[in-house]
Amino acid sequence: MIASLWFCLRILIAWVLALVALGIVWAHVFGDPGTVFALLVIGSLVMAAVNTASHLHRVKLVAGRLDHDSLASRQRRQIELPLDAGQAFALVESVITGLPRVTDVESSPGSLQLRAKLGRVDPYNMSPPSRWNPRSWLTVKRNQVSATVTPGQGTSSVTLLFEPEAGAWVDLLMADEGSNHENAEAVSRALSRRVAEQRRDERESAARTEAEKELSVARLNLLHAQVEPHFLYNTLANAQVLTRTDPERADRMLGHLIQYLRSSLPGIDQSVSTLGQELERVQAYLEILRIRMGARLALQIDVPESLHDVALPSMALQTLVENAIKHGLEPKPGGGTIWLLARESDGLVNLTVADDGQGFGGTSSGTGIGLKNLRERLRLTCGPEAAFALVSNFPSGAAATLTLPRANTVPPVVPRLPELPHAS
Repeated sequence: MIASLWFCLRILIAWVLALVALGIVWAHVFGDPGTVFALLVIGSLVMAAVNTASHLHRVKLVAGRLDHDSLASRQRRQIELPLDAGQAFALVESVITGLPRVTDVESSPGSLQLRAKLGRVDPYNMSPPSRWNPRSWLTVKRNQVSATVTPGQGTSSVTLLFEPEAGAWVDLLMADEGSNHENAEAVSRALSRRVAEQRRDERESAARTEAEKELSVARLNLLHAQVEPHFLYNTLANAQVLTRTDPERADRMLGHLIQYLRSSLPGIDQSVSTLGQELERVQAYLEILRIRMGARLALQIDVPESLHDVALPSMALQTLVENAIKHGLEPKPGGGTIWLLARESDGLVNLTVADDGQGFGGTSSGTGIGLKNLRERLRLTCGPEAAFALVSNFPSGAAATLTLPRANTVPPVVPRLPELPHAS
């Protein structure tokens, strides 16, 4: 209430002082003011009173209160945005240029400043003031807004100024009927809404990413679970047969199986392994096969130790070796050789498992569940840079190559189980 009375009193005093000064000038120029001047004074005071009352009513409707800040014709807003300076400036520019009746936009992204003009209208009929309205002869036709973005640490501070397109002197005589307060609140609301929408989109995107990640992990674990039992079932079945025909070889096979499990069980819940761990596991696996195949199986390994920390799907190398033996060497009379080769080039590691077995002319085309699972696990584990290729080897056999990103590494240290007694 006090703010409203002071606002009215201030404008009326300013008008009285202005009319007194005008009367003095009138007396020096035209002589005694007389009736015409008195009518001018009365009309001016009535116009000032009407403008002041309209301003109070409009501000009360817009702001819901009457105080010093809401009654002022010049409004200032300081808004913190959780964006970097470039994003904050683009957001502010988008909001201001989206205001109704905006004209003469001056945007300077380099200096993070923006200015614009906003045409005024009669708030009750949404049209420019009539030229026959005496108040429109003195009123300011446009407002203006200026914005400055100040960069911060991960945030930006936006300073917004809303004011009449005139000097400060006009505030003593005319009010803006709450138009600048309305513009200030509109921009503040729009910025808050835009930031809230952006944060909501980010949360939804993060939720989708997390859901996709969980789905990928679940699929990866399922695929991994399909691979691991395959070898164990075959080995135990062979050991069962050997216990009846050759107990000594069965004993050695079970011993190597224990060594294999010792290297595998600490990482049984891990979907990612290292090339070094996979080599250790494959060597234990091949020792088991040597018992069954004897001299029909030869192995040559050429893998630099510097590549032992390269990450790849768990059991991936063994899957390739199993395919080479099952579809290449076992059906071939006299067996053959398996080569394990690894080379690094242009940030990628090429890991090849080759054999000189029957190749694609045998009973399998290399499109079984093992290789299908391997392709899917490779995509989920190592990303889009990883690849798998299966081609014919020369002069016979097949060659399977995994292409892995060199930067994709995991710690090479794996905990060990306590030594187990050798089976007897």
